[in-house]
Amino acid sequence: MRTGLLGTGPWAEMTHAPALQEHSVLEFVGVWGRRSEAAKQLADRFGTRAYDDVDALFADVDAVAVALPPAVQAELAVRAARAGCHLLLDKPLATTVGQGRAVVEAVREAGVASVVFFTSRFLPETEAWIAEQAGVGGWFTAHAQWLGSLFGGDSHSAFADSPWRQEKGALWDVGPHALSVLLPVLGDVRRVAAAAPGPGDTAHLVLDHVGGASSTVTLSLSAPPAAAGAAVELRGEAGVSVLPHSTAGAVAALVRAADTLLAAANTGRPHACDAAFGQRVTEILVEAQALLELSAG
Repeated sequence: MRTGLLGTGPWAEMTHAPALQEHSVLEFVGVWGRRSEAAKQLADRFGTRAYDDVDALFADVDAVAVALPPAVQAELAVRAARAGCHLLLDKPLATTVGQGRAVVEAVREAGVASVVFFTSRFLPETEAWIAEQAGVGGWFTAHAQWLGSLFGGDSHSAFADSPWRQEKGALWDVGPHALSVLLPVLGDVRRVAAAAPGPGDTAHLVLDHVGGASSTVTLSLSAPPAAAGAAVELRGEAGVSVLPHSTAGAVAALVRAADTLLAAANTGRPHACDAAFGQRVTEILVEAQALLELSAG
């Protein structure tokens, strides 16, 4: 599968480009970015071609991997799908329901495959744990915490200066990770029962799931470094189950995500983390955002 990369930022450089380069089946054809000089530098580093014209890249590939802010991603994903490209997308799919719906409709009309890279869903330990807990059933409640220190203390992260993260905060950056783990186990969210802000960009959510369980979610990019980390705890008829730690990194997870895109393209069977799932996550986050704004007055 001939594959192009859209994006030249830290996530593209640290994760997407290495994963595309080391994948045993994908052919890394080229890079397009909103800054042509950055695209050239990234392409040179990974021994591929820089494209000035994104439509020319679409014409040369079978698939695109996207490492761009969600609003930009949504617009280009529609164009790529219409050009016949399979889509390896990033989370969140979009930050408005309309943008996300446009991607889903373009994927369906073009008949292309789509996978949204919710990192946790492509870590082997997490994937196995989710499948096991979904099969157990009888869950009463769950609590998820996704705490980062991007805006907490003296952060030197390459992502701290990301304009869309500064604008949208933890709800949109790490919220998709939490939802991607909770939904396949507890079922879809019937409603966001409550949402309240905490320190910095911290958000506390209470979710009502269609299976009858409830969950609470705490999200932040403003936590002190010593408090950062992710945890999920389930409680129900089978007792208590805790999300296991994974030793795999983001590059290995993205290689696995690319494998699922290949499988979906070859079989015509959608992956559980396709654009439609990404759109559902967007809808839940939009609902939560409205409640947070109402709570903040």
